[in-house]
Amino acid sequence: MAWQFLKNAVAATYEGGLRPALDRLRGAFGFEPAHGQCRVAFTIAVVALAAKISKADGVSLPIEAQAFERQFSVPPSEQAHVRRLYELASQDVAGYEAYAAQVARLLEGQPDLKISVLECLFHVASADGVLHPDEDSYLARVAEIFGLTTKEFRCVRRGFVIDADSPYDVLNISPAASDKEIKARYRDLVKSHHPDALISMGVPPEFLAGAERRLSAITSAYEAILADRGQRAERALEPST
Repeated sequence: MAWQFLKNAVAATYEGGLRPALDRLRGAFGFEPAHGQCRVAFTIAVVALAAKISKADGVSLPIEAQAFERQFSVPPSEQAHVRRLYELASQDVAGYEAYAAQVARLLEGQPDLKISVLECLFHVASADGVLHPDEDSYLARVAEIFGLTTKEFRCVRRGFVIDADSPYDVLNISPAASDKEIKARYRDLVKSHHPDALISMGVPPEFLAGAERRLSAITSAYEAILADRGQRAERALEPST
């Protein structure tokens, strides 16, 4: 029933304007959708966010739409409707904050899932090999609406953008931390980003690629800190059980 609603709603947008059509889609679910509609409400909001960030730099490219499809899975029978929704939403960036707020409400109390959505958006924004300043600002604002901290945002961003920032920022730890504290922090991050741990917390499989990139950035930062301290990294640290 919920997917049928999406099919009918998207079909109806062919007859009306873009903004009213998208507003109707969002408004139809409100902020507390019925259980059977949660997946569709989430899909609408994430599709809109991904589509609109593709337009943040002024041009929505096919490679960005392809990157989104690789990250976010929908039933084959619904792909055409989701693509139509993406096409509509990618015409401008207006209203993206409302969709970010809806995702935040749908994922209330689930920060790991919010981070996974943010990683999906980073995949789309960086698909053309460049993160435009307007895309960067868009992502930072989405993270803010999600309730993520600046350090959490920077940690995700590090997986997609190479900056000359401190590896201590990536691990969200003070440069004054002891070797023992840094190692413990690294182990905690590895554990929380391990695919098995993410799946057990309900992170959709399509979002795991972003988490893997983030984990790679965390490992690189840890190795950089150890190198700076004249130590050797443990190459195969597995999360403790």
